[in-house]
Amino acid sequence: MSNEQGSGELVRALDWKGAFWVAAGVPPLVLFSIGGIAGTTGKLAFMVWIISMIMGFLQSFTYAEIAGMFGNKSGGASVYGATAWLRYSKFIAPLSVWCNWFAWSPVLSLGCAIAAGYILNALFPIPAADSQMVMDWVAANIASLKPEDPRAVEWLAANAGKTLQDAAAALLPTDGVTALTPAIRTWELFGIPVPGLGTLHLNTTFVIGAILMLIMFAIQHRGIASTAAAQKILAIVVLVPLLLVGLVPILTGAIDSANITGLVPPTAAYSGVDGTWSIGGWTLFLGGLYIAAWSTYGFETAVCYTRELKDPKTDTFKAIIYSGLLCCLFFFLVPFAFQGVLGHAGMLAPGIVDGTGIAEALGNMVGGNKVIVQIFVILMILALFLAIMTAMAGSSRTLYQGSKDGWLPKYLSHANEHGAPTRAMWTDFAFNLFLLALASDLAGYFYVLAISNVGYIIFNFLNLNAGWIHRMDSGHIARPWKAPTWLIGVNTILAFVNALFLGAGAKVWGYSTALWVGLIFAALIFPVFAYRHYVQDGGQFPKGALEALGLKDGDMGERKAGMLPYLTLVLGAAVVLWANWFFVLPG
Repeated sequence: MSNEQGSGELVRALDWKGAFWVAAGVPPLVLFSIGGIAGTTGKLAFMVWIISMIMGFLQSFTYAEIAGMFGNKSGGASVYGATAWLRYSKFIAPLSVWCNWFAWSPVLSLGCAIAAGYILNALFPIPAADSQMVMDWVAANIASLKPEDPRAVEWLAANAGKTLQDAAAALLPTDGVTALTPAIRTWELFGIPVPGLGTLHLNTTFVIGAILMLIMFAIQHRGIASTAAAQKILAIVVLVPLLLVGLVPILTGAIDSANITGLVPPTAAYSGVDGTWSIGGWTLFLGGLYIAAWSTYGFETAVCYTRELKDPKTDTFKAIIYSGLLCCLFFFLVPFAFQGVLGHAGMLAPGIVDGTGIAEALGNMVGGNKVIVQIFVILMILALFLAIMTAMAGSSRTLYQGSKDGWLPKYLSHANEHGAPTRAMWTDFAFNLFLLALASDLAGYFYVLAISNVGYIIFNFLNLNAGWIHRMDSGHIARPWKAPTWLIGVNTILAFVNALFLGAGAKVWGYSTALWVGLIFAALIFPVFAYRHYVQDGGQFPKGALEALGLKDGDMGERKAGMLPYLTLVLGAAVVLWANWFFVLPG
């Protein structure tokens, strides 16, 4: 390990403020699913965000403690927590790391898919049905609708007393929109169905998204200090206006109390109609908490850079806690203001649900003229860049450290002359090209989100329990910061609450197989680890992998927790299966 560039290792180039700025891409994650959560939970949406953020903040104290134990490791909380499980099963440890990676990595593809949508809307807009250019097209082509046209016959039969001209006025705008839509918006080279997953689309969204990912790669290629500098500029430019979006409606009295009272779940997802607290209603509510966790817990990425901190003993705790406070501010304010102004019906607009209309909504909340809206379009794209940069930096370091510790393929444990884990970054890029092809339409977008979050909840469950396992097995290891014991206990309970979210919530997003596909993907680590550990490494972990715990030469140490970790796994699985059986969607 080295503190200098050119060593082929990660470089100690950050203080806690640098790690804070790298993690500053987490608040914009609220924009990834704010419409989807509003659709599934109705008026409860803003409360879902607040509850989830409180849980994420409490959980971060466990992560802060265990991160401080590993000042010479990178890769984040999953790496630090995984070591707690090694004494009890070699296979559980890499499962935690793998699940954390495949939860974080899709931010690249999902963010680029939304950003590509914004770029297409800005450069090649689809005309509105009531726009002047469409009306002119209708006027020029009104004679094209003949009385014998099946559409005209059907429309006139359903609208007694109307004329052919009335039928043309009702039917032709759709034709006009189709005719005037730029060809680039509908271009697709091919679509490949993948059984059990969806369809891979090589279309315009895919091409633009791939270019954006390459730009992010180029920025991060120069190392963590360069990444942090770019993130700081982006964060200030993006987060200040986003904060205004949360504050201005409150300060100006634009919040409609009817939009934030009468808190009940909807009758069904995207119904827009208030329902009751039935089992179906609770299922929708838990589904919202399930997806919100993917965003609100994300600031734990602040401890991905422990190996790159100049003083990990003091900087690790500061980085995660201050990042958590920043996220509390945004995840409390923005969903509350969004819902308070737009209302449930407004948040079900297609552009809000798929993310491409959020910038216009944000602009309207603080002024509404065209200039402000266009400024927010640009800011939204920058916000997505901010989130993508955070995800690439964190997820690549998880791969890197997983390789260094003997859990993932050897080729990933390489850093370039700037201390950037480039092979891990290229792996992230290749994986996300596949996901980008899958997420290049709205249905695929939420499917990727639902599946990736299976991994994230598994990681959180394992890591929150790692807190008390480390206390029992490695209580002698120095901890620069130690969480109150009662909070470790609370977070252990929250681990099982997260398991409840997983069992009940994965199905809410329109994919009955999301939980099972996510579990299958999680299980892929077992053959990967088996090959690395038993074939490449001969059943031994690399030198130094367990050094922080005082273990070496294959000695895993005493299992002071006894059967408790195994009972924890069984109980967690039972909670997931029970919740998946008990909670059902309305109707």
